[in-house]
Amino acid sequence: MKVQSDTTIAAPATGIGGAIGIIRVSGPGTFVVIDSLFTPATRKDILAARGYTVHFGSFEKDEDFIDEVLVTLFRSPSSYTGEDAAEISHHASPFIQRRIMELLIEQGAKPAMPGEFTMRAFMNGRIDLSQAEAVADLIAADSEAAHRLAATQLRGGFSEGIEQLRKELITFTSLIELELDFSEEDVQFADRFAMTETVIRIKEMVDRLASSFRLGNAIRKGIPVVIAGRPNVGKSSLLNVLLDEERAIVSDIPGTTRDTIEEVLHVEGLLFRFIDTAGLRHGGDEIEELGMERTRNKLRAADIVLAVAEATDSAVDISDFAGAVSEMTGTSEARIILIANKSDLITRSVASSLRKELRSLCPFPVILVSARDSTGIDDLKKQLTASVETGRLDNPQFIVTNARHYEALRNVSESLQRVLDGFRDGIPTVLIATDVRQAIYHLGLITGKISPEDILGEIFSKFCIGK
Repeated sequence: MKVQSDTTIAAPATGIGGAIGIIRVSGPGTFVVIDSLFTPATRKDILAARGYTVHFGSFEKDEDFIDEVLVTLFRSPSSYTGEDAAEISHHASPFIQRRIMELLIEQGAKPAMPGEFTMRAFMNGRIDLSQAEAVADLIAADSEAAHRLAATQLRGGFSEGIEQLRKELITFTSLIELELDFSEEDVQFADRFAMTETVIRIKEMVDRLASSFRLGNAIRKGIPVVIAGRPNVGKSSLLNVLLDEERAIVSDIPGTTRDTIEEVLHVEGLLFRFIDTAGLRHGGDEIEELGMERTRNKLRAADIVLAVAEATDSAVDISDFAGAVSEMTGTSEARIILIANKSDLITRSVASSLRKELRSLCPFPVILVSARDSTGIDDLKKQLTASVETGRLDNPQFIVTNARHYEALRNVSESLQRVLDGFRDGIPTVLIATDVRQAIYHLGLITGKISPEDILGEIFSKFCIGK
């Protein structure tokens, strides 16, 4: 997508369904276009009006009255896009919205492309690229934690850290390249030990950021929680009681759940995506086998697994089952929570003994639950939130939520590792400088200091029109 800074664009910024709709206009001709269609009730001159002012009047064309509107004016550079801009608040009628857009286009405005307003904000230096991406994340945020991460990134908290690392590497490489300029004199402008320490410190920070991506991505999209267990242990009943609704079919017939069922639940500001799966057993029919294969795939992609067994089984059998489920997750580092369901079928003393035995036999948190009586559910919810690295949320600027940022950080880390290897092995300075420049390049990709056009097009094409 190419931004034509000499054009004026317009687009609806709100969907139809509420009482008020808003149309955005931005570009050098904004005030002229608005003035040709808007009649202020106060008869003030729109062309001379100050920014950050709101004007009431009528939107019309050749005595063809369209609507009474409020027009909010923004003067360059103090607007979202950095250009002259306006927002037209109108009654949310599809006809009114369509007619206003038609008139704006007749007067020379062009329909905005998806994300074009935010792209102009980026191109005009109002925000950097990671902040622009945070705009889309903020709109899509459906939990308190996701909103907090997006808001921090939008306000520049993440960008500041990245830019600081980038500046340190620029200073670093300037010293190395200065040495290259005086290579014939065989001089060193920086102590190699101090330079190594600097690279190690920066790499550790980069690796820390990259390691946060699993958490950040899960919070942004919803933390996947797989409910796994043998047939008839009460997986679907557990899902229903967690959601407080009859979402999954419950039956005494083994194999009732043959496909995965997904639902979401907010707990303590976090969004969990619960996935009820087919029962784990051998010897089912072809459809059941397909369901179990999907279960295994979901287990490998899970962040948290609720391994559900029956409280009436022996502690050894339950522990062995939890171990088997853990093995099915492969190398996904999923956190296992062992659920002993149907605790209503055993006495308190038996439940106490079972809990102690399980805690000695397996390393996973153990919770006794009765889906029938809804007991133990609060304990389960507390354990769910405890399984998330909520401590990291205290510093949201150090959490990566974007796959593009994660890939860039991995490339930075690899480049810096080559620098460290080069110092250790006595690699020529010119090659070390190349690796440092690569690290700077990949950090620049995150904030947009270096912005290939194909990357910009890919990012902003995912935005909604009007943003």
